[in-house]
Amino acid sequence: MAPRRALMALSALLLAALVAGKAIVEPSAAPSAPGLARRAAFFPEAQERGDVGGGWDDHVVHEEEHHVEHHVPNGYWKKKLTWKADWVKVWKTGTKQIWKPAWKKIYKPVWKDTKKAVWKDIKVPAWKKIWKPIWKEIQVPAWKDIKVPDWKKIWKPVWVPIQVPAWKEIKVPEWKKIWKPVWKEIQVPAWKEIQVPAWKKSYVPKLIKVWVPGEKSHGVDHDGWEYTSHGLWKKKLVWQPVWKKIWKPAKKQIWVPSKKLVWKEEWKQIWRPDKKQVWVPSKKLVWKEAWKIIWRPDKKQIWVPSKKLVWKEAWVQVWKPDKKLVWVPDKKLEWKEAWKKIWVPGTKKIWIPAWKKVWKPVWTHEWVILPDPHPPAHGGWGRSADAAGADSAPAARAVPAPAPAPAPAAAYGFGFGPAPAPARSPGAWQFPRQ
Repeated sequence: MAPRRALMALSALLLAALVAGKAIVEPSAAPSAPGLARRAAFFPEAQERGDVGGGWDDHVVHEEEHHVEHHVPNGYWKKKLTWKADWVKVWKTGTKQIWKPAWKKIYKPVWKDTKKAVWKDIKVPAWKKIWKPIWKEIQVPAWKDIKVPDWKKIWKPVWVPIQVPAWKEIKVPEWKKIWKPVWKEIQVPAWKEIQVPAWKKSYVPKLIKVWVPGEKSHGVDHDGWEYTSHGLWKKKLVWQPVWKKIWKPAKKQIWVPSKKLVWKEEWKQIWRPDKKQVWVPSKKLVWKEAWKIIWRPDKKQIWVPSKKLVWKEAWVQVWKPDKKLVWVPDKKLEWKEAWKKIWVPGTKKIWIPAWKKVWKPVWTHEWVILPDPHPPAHGGWGRSADAAGADSAPAARAVPAPAPAPAPAAAYGFGFGPAPAPARSPGAWQFPRQ
């Protein structure tokens, strides 16, 4: 609010000075040519309206003659250079935060279809040797009781060595295919810097003789004889091409030795477990026939049919458990490389408008009062002391020139809405518009 009040007070003072400057014009004095020129320079708007002449002065004087009744002192207009503050719009560099795209490397999990080896329980057929009892039709003797010495047949158990089958754990050799890395000597291409000859064409100046035909006069001698010729030999500067051998850099493809890691197939002998059928010694309890002489009642031997339980060898097919290596589908979690678009902060150089206070020269007019050669008896305008001082030391006094009419209130921000930007000087430099 303080700057606005100061501007309002300054506008009021300028308006009062303008009114006072118009009021001191003499009504009866006709404007001279220099006066018209000064008025036209100071009041261009009056010149456009055609009020620069006497009509304009009469109008001003008649309008305000009831306000001014005193005498206008003698003087002249003086041009004065003052500095006026002005605001110009300049552009300064600044930074602005922006978001620019960028790519970020990420890894995302994916399921990959694979196969894994598992052991599957299966049943394989096999033959098993068993002993089963059967009834066999036989004839057994029957005895009639008599008392005679006789041999008695008895059965006693004895151990008989036999061979029984068994499985023996053994190791059998087997070849396994493996891959091992080996370094292989290879040749890789490379570029070698070499110098190759080339021819460069240049031009050198050379003077040659050229025959110019035509009648030419070479002057006269002291006897008056004139010397002429049918042509002249003249020197001519020509540019002769010269080829110069130079060396220019080039690249030549060569092969340099290198090593490459390759996988080489190899067979390795391993021992895997297996089973082998062997025969191991064992014992079997059998009944052996024996005879014993005893005295017993004798019997008459008769044969009667009977049945005997014997063990008969037989083979049956059985299913024994075993394991088989099979491949089943499986999934493996792997990390796959991917790129993700992100926005990262950045800065951008921009042009920011700013206001710069400058001082520009302005030509103003001041009324300079000349000393009066015939001072009045009553002492002039001022007091007697002032008049006496003026007579003793005459000096020129400067009266400020009438200021131009104040600008509207809206120009200083007194109106409604925001105050406008300061007026731009016509000669001030501006940043080019895009």
